[in-house]
Amino acid sequence: MQDTNARRAHLRREQTEYTIVMPLVDAGLALAAFVLAYIVRYEWQILRPVFELNRAPFDPFLPYIAVFIGWLYINYRGSGLYRPVRGRPWLEEVYSIINGVSNATVVMMAISFVTQPIVFSRLMLIYAAIITIFFLALARVIQRSIQARLRAKGIGVQRVLVIGSGMAEAQSVGGAVLRTMVARRELGYEPVGFLDDDPERAASNIGRVRGLGGLDQLENALRDCSIDMVMITLPWSHHARILDMIQVCRRAGVEVSVVPDVFQLNLRQVQVESLDGLPLLRVNGHVAFRGTNRLLKRAIDIGLIVLFAPVWLPLFALVALAIRLEGPGSVFYRARRVGAYGREFEMIKFRSMIPDADSLRAELTKTLALDPRRPKIKNDPRVTRVGRIIRATSLDELPNLINVLRGQMSLVGPRPPTPDEVSLYEPWHMQRLNILPGMTGLWQVSGRSEVPFEEMCLMDIYYIENWSIALDAQILMMTIPRVLLRQGAY
Repeated sequence: MQDTNARRAHLRREQTEYTIVMPLVDAGLALAAFVLAYIVRYEWQILRPVFELNRAPFDPFLPYIAVFIGWLYINYRGSGLYRPVRGRPWLEEVYSIINGVSNATVVMMAISFVTQPIVFSRLMLIYAAIITIFFLALARVIQRSIQARLRAKGIGVQRVLVIGSGMAEAQSVGGAVLRTMVARRELGYEPVGFLDDDPERAASNIGRVRGLGGLDQLENALRDCSIDMVMITLPWSHHARILDMIQVCRRAGVEVSVVPDVFQLNLRQVQVESLDGLPLLRVNGHVAFRGTNRLLKRAIDIGLIVLFAPVWLPLFALVALAIRLEGPGSVFYRARRVGAYGREFEMIKFRSMIPDADSLRAELTKTLALDPRRPKIKNDPRVTRVGRIIRATSLDELPNLINVLRGQMSLVGPRPPTPDEVSLYEPWHMQRLNILPGMTGLWQVSGRSEVPFEEMCLMDIYYIENWSIALDAQILMMTIPRVLLRQGAY
């Protein structure tokens, strides 16, 4: 109960941060922007010189600055910038910032035109507008970074119960919600468990997300699992049941959200529009991996490999030499893997184990009671001394670049499974085979070897449904510190 109260107190502080602290921060940054703009215009005299007759002290600008800051507050409050919205894109916030600053600048110029002050620099005003946009956008980056670090430590994270039908199915709304929460931990949602109207699914777990029973177990789940938020993803045919569940959540003092089942089409396929005040949900048919996107992704893969060849080629040679000097056996390890749409290929890695290590795999998997769909052995006795180093730093995967150049893999994508692993897949697991496998992916930057198999599948499916160049760039950038710090690799 104390943990629940602490989480809710932090959420109240987060609300205060947006409604009180951020407006004050923005006001201070806007004032600082005007001070800096005054220095740039009158002291440094960039672009245009200032004649002695046109020099002006800073004080006469203060009333205009007050109007500027006041207008920003009104604009940002109206646009929702001072309302906490988890998952709101940074660029959307920047757009709101630019819009507010532009409006405030126009208002100030209009006031100066009416009042006709003796000395007034419109160029300084433009400087101030540009600096304000930069300061406010940077403040949002810092705020997001702080929030992400706190949420990574479990601070400000809401424990969520998902209620849905067919949680792991491809078109399941509940499955889409669950995939998003697992793949995007920075949003601050921790999926604790789920309720399902399928008794078999309701009795099993999806990774670390527990199946807590059927729909009639809602009150027990709220009481026993310290739930902060409930997300209901049932079809609208369950309308009466949904209303009953909302009442149960309200009585328990738990937040509740309802996801309309039209979003089973994929959130990116639905666009909210208005017809003279009537809400419309337009299906736009968005498909992330169309032919042009596949070609673009392929071009980026080849371009990055060529660009960074001076870095990875010397490493390639050094690792190969170290393996050769350690003892007998091939430098490379070749294994059958399953790629896009179930096509098998030969994946190449640096050999990090003793020769014939594969013959011991089945025995170790059984002895250590590992998940045969993704057996990861900590302190694996088959690993060599050089192998332990290159596995910890992921240098053993450098030859995967050959597979990328051959078109069998990509730099970013799901982990390529073995044929034996695929033979154990459930139907919904097969969705992760809809694109080329990758050298890195969401699961690697979210915990690597510590991520359970089914959570890895949820992340891979989320990646496929939400692919973009920006997402690939984010994963690649997040992979670098993970590899350097050796997090979750063995």
